Amino acid sequence: MEKVVGIADGDTLTVLTASKKQHKIRLAEIDAPEKYQPFGSKSKQSLSDLCFDKKAEVTPFVKDRYQRIVARVKCAGVDANAEQVNRGMAWVYRRYAKDHDLYVLEHGAKVGKRGLWAHSSPTPPWQWRKNSNVRQV
Repeated sequence: MEKVVGIADGDTLTVLTASKKQHKIRLAEIDAPEKYQPFGSKSKQSLSDLCFDKKAEVTPFVKDRYQRIVARVKCAGVDANAEQVNRGMAWVYRRYAKDHDLYVLEHGAKVGKRGLWAHSSPTPPWQWRKNSNVRQV
């Protein structure tokens, strides 16, 4: 069991292992608003509320091009990936999502106008990154 010691944004966190090694984790199958994108800070705060300073159970899938571990993460027993979507703090990342339940949660957030879905037409982060001149890391 790792401990969450940092939150970069709404879909990236840092864990500390029992052997005192830090690992950057990218939440699998979801994509949260970027830091400078509308709703970015609220999404980050939501993930922080869910995970910061809590025990985390990390189920890794792969490493991404930035050498982050792409994983499903449970913080204090709560599936952070699913909860971020349920709260309207992230989109299902259609390009990579395999868990159908995430789409159901996203639909519920849209219908309930939770989080970013309170806006009439929120811009998905992958589209925002493509249209933005800001270098993303």
